[in-house]
Amino acid sequence: MTPAVPRPASRPRLLVVSPNRSHLALLARRLGAEGYAIVTAADGATALGELRRSPIDLVLAELVMEPMSGPELTRAIREQLAFAEVPVMLIASRAEADPAVRAFEAGAEDVILKPFHFEVLVARIERRRAAAERVASMRADMKAMDARAAMKAIELGELKDRMYQLEAERRRVSA
Repeated sequence: MTPAVPRPASRPRLLVVSPNRSHLALLARRLGAEGYAIVTAADGATALGELRRSPIDLVLAELVMEPMSGPELTRAIREQLAFAEVPVMLIASRAEADPAVRAFEAGAEDVILKPFHFEVLVARIERRRAAAERVASMRADMKAMDARAAMKAIELGELKDRMYQLEAERRRVSA
């Protein structure tokens, strides 16, 4: 196992969802040791409640859960505008038929097949988080550019009005 990489003061918050208590505890402990702030949920309804309660940077959930499956949880997350951009990764057993297809159709960013190497899981989490941060940064930049464009349009309108006033004044003086 690689040593934990030091993280900034604001630790990324991961929501880990699994009905299997021992699996949930293991993931929470190992991911916590990697520097993540871990929030856990035993089912989809609880996970949605946790998403509403505090900001989450990434959701890591089991594909097979009852009563709400991983793909159903993913759809529920995607349907809510406030959470639509939160990356979702689903964990699936190799024995499950077409897990990736169901997960991706629901809007998940990634599917991790069991058994997996923990280091690979962490690398994939970081890759998904980095991509989400780039998208958020681009959106913020676009919003700032839109605001600047709106200000420039207002300034241009004001200059145009001033030009018409000056032109009207020039005509009045020359008449």
